[in-house]
Amino acid sequence: MTRVIIVRHGQSTYNIERRIQGRTDASTLTDKGRSDAGKVGKALSNIAFTAIYSSPLNRAKTTAEIICSELLEHSSVIQVSEHLVEVDLPLWAGMLSLDVKEKFPDDYSIWKKRPHELQMIVNHAQGKRELFPVLALYEQAKQFWQEILSRHQGETILIVGHNGINRALISTALGIPPSSYHGLQQSNCAISVLNFAGGLGDMVQLDSMNQTQHLEDTLPTLRPNHQGFRLLLVRHGETEWNRQGKFQGQIDVPLNDNGRAQAGKAREFLQEVALDFAFSSTMARPKETAEIILQKHADIKLELLDGLREISHGSWEGKFESEIEQEFPGELERWRTVPAEVQMPQGENLQQLWERSVAAWQSILQSAEVNQRQIGLVVAHDATNKTLLCHILGLSPENFWNFRQGNGAVSVIDYPLGASGLPVLQAMNITSHLSGGVLDKTVAGAL
Repeated sequence: MTRVIIVRHGQSTYNIERRIQGRTDASTLTDKGRSDAGKVGKALSNIAFTAIYSSPLNRAKTTAEIICSELLEHSSVIQVSEHLVEVDLPLWAGMLSLDVKEKFPDDYSIWKKRPHELQMIVNHAQGKRELFPVLALYEQAKQFWQEILSRHQGETILIVGHNGINRALISTALGIPPSSYHGLQQSNCAISVLNFAGGLGDMVQLDSMNQTQHLEDTLPTLRPNHQGFRLLLVRHGETEWNRQGKFQGQIDVPLNDNGRAQAGKAREFLQEVALDFAFSSTMARPKETAEIILQKHADIKLELLDGLREISHGSWEGKFESEIEQEFPGELERWRTVPAEVQMPQGENLQQLWERSVAAWQSILQSAEVNQRQIGLVVAHDATNKTLLCHILGLSPENFWNFRQGNGAVSVIDYPLGASGLPVLQAMNITSHLSGGVLDKTVAGAL
């Protein structure tokens, strides 16, 4: 496994002025940006990096230098890569966002709604040229991965970049299309973690995304002009079968003591969050997890949805992997490599899980919209959550294994324009309240 930790630069002068930065290098870190970069360094200080890569732009390179000064094993030299520069917006760079919206209303609308279609005609030495900023950024990200991954097989590397290029790096790794460019968020000095089994196109897992807890921010802040609602998607705490490695499925295994402790830590983590509605799977382990979290929100009624229950593993349930392999040879390997093609004997397939869990999710969105709710808790299961994350990002069931969901982990999904608008994955698989660090150390267990 190659572990890649991705960090966005600290707050810059253009960030606080709400200017388009692009590839201009006029923007520098604020005092807060420098302070936050130091906090990133402390959060990563016990991780040994084989290599550190940075954008050449000042705001990113300075962030990388400050991070490096905090690392305990500070042996890596920062390598500057042109493939990590920010998205190129030459006609807008340096302008206030409000002025861009006013001066280029049609293009700005395309940028927000169909970013992959944004086109700019720019002057070039040989004349005018056509630029598709987001499409070019995604090609740039792919080139970076193709160069870097083969060089660092089995190692741990750090990347310090920008909002746009970081989103493109994560998206190209997972197969998220350029049309969903705005479907991911990267906060200043936030930390994301990717695990690669090989090169680009091989198995990859998003271990976590957009962690901000090291900055004393429980959850990433809402985007400007947010008018909709936020959902916190949580996986239930650990069960004894998780710990043992047994397949649970729809056998109603309760939380073990560690699982209750994990739910308690999630409760403390979210105690200052203004929850105003909550849903859970009907099964015992997510229901108890939700009830423990809601002890700090006693006025909220927990609603149960059968569509959020775990996938039925049928004849696999209650068995260890060795028993499944003996009884159904080769099927576990197919489940790990082509999950969308597997029909669980006497159970479900991913398409069936997809249909019922997405229907349940849509009912949650409608309930939030109709009742004018702001922040909701949704507690479900490993397979259910992974399926919902695929749906939210416009991916298919084939991408099921691209997402990690630790016991007691929190993911954040915003609907800034309401139920009918595009969702934004603000953060995924936050486990800092469980492990005290940026890496997921929970016992994921079997599904």
